[in-house]
Amino acid sequence: MANTNMEKTSRGINKTIIYIVCIGLSLLSILPFWIMFVNATRSTAEIQSGLSLLPSTHFMTNWDVLISKSFDPLKGFLNSLTISGASTICAVYFSSLTAYGLVVYNWKWRQPFFTFIMCVMLIPAQASAIGFYQFMYQMHWTNSFLPLILPSIAAPAIVFFMRQYLLATLSLEIVEAARVDGSGEFATFNKIIMPIMMPAVATQAIFAFVGSWNNLFMPLILLTDKSKYTLPVMVSLLRGDIYKTEFGSIYMGLALTALPLFVIYFLLSRYIIAGVALGGVKE
Repeated sequence: MANTNMEKTSRGINKTIIYIVCIGLSLLSILPFWIMFVNATRSTAEIQSGLSLLPSTHFMTNWDVLISKSFDPLKGFLNSLTISGASTICAVYFSSLTAYGLVVYNWKWRQPFFTFIMCVMLIPAQASAIGFYQFMYQMHWTNSFLPLILPSIAAPAIVFFMRQYLLATLSLEIVEAARVDGSGEFATFNKIIMPIMMPAVATQAIFAFVGSWNNLFMPLILLTDKSKYTLPVMVSLLRGDIYKTEFGSIYMGLALTALPLFVIYFLLSRYIIAGVALGGVKE
């Protein structure tokens, strides 16, 4: 009886320590974002005076300064949403289709093709930026959303994740049964396989959307028309002479950029743990 009580006490202490550690790590993760939102309500003098965790009263002042110049949050939001939404759909759907082909079809070059896809992951985007820009310039796409959307069709990391997910969850008998019933290959994929893959799709959609939304390098190079600037590009331009002393307005722009990501994450976050767990373990 004494040993049982000691084991219960030990488990309770361990659980308490785990909860304290997890709560502490959560607070450390949230703290930078909270400081950013708080600074969006503070004046430049208050920000320079030191750190504060309590909101101030300069929200509308910072907002008026932010929109009084060339910063158009609504236009930037719509541009970012258009690019990020379209690129996310392309990346997730075509990567799932590629992973389906790698898992279901048994063809001679399947493994070399998958190895090639993995090798593409090793090439950084910056290494091909000059050639990509020249190619887009020759096609007269340098001030268009298309070069920011269409390349997302080739997403090696998502293909890898989706392939691992299908290897763990998909029974090939389901595909064979659908074929026997007369279902076409695309119909089988869209109506049967995609619903099975929804946890993985939601997980990768979050990462793809966040990556596209935060993308600054390529939009800054390709977009020259101010009416087509994305929110990250607009925020990066706030560091000029106009806003050099308006720290609160800069934090306001950063907060506006980060806010939609929180909304997307909280809407789809329940799929992340299930998607990662099922996609990373092969039964």
